[in-house]
Amino acid sequence: MGYLKYNSEEFEFDDRTATHLQIAISAKLRRAEHFFLTWEIHHKQGSGRHSIWIDNGVPLHFFYSGSRAASVNRTWLDQLMLTAATPLGMQVGEEPAEKPAVPEED
Repeated sequence: MGYLKYNSEEFEFDDRTATHLQIAISAKLRRAEHFFLTWEIHHKQGSGRHSIWIDNGVPLHFFYSGSRAASVNRTWLDQLMLTAATPLGMQVGEEPAEKPAVPEED
């Protein structure tokens, strides 16, 4: 398990989810796009959901418990980026099956 430390709070995510969040969040922040990040609280930790405002002015730190970077699911990244543009913000959910890459035409 890893952590997303935002401002002075820590939120637990598995390393694979955190990797995808880091890529998606950094892409949005590089473009100066602010948004809500929302996820459900695991039933073992109670119930409900978190929603935090992601902004360039707030310190952001990802901590990974594993030493290897996770492989990237492009379908999941696309899903995170698309939901970030909605009023509810970037929605963290279950990882979708990765769609096969479309071969380039010559």
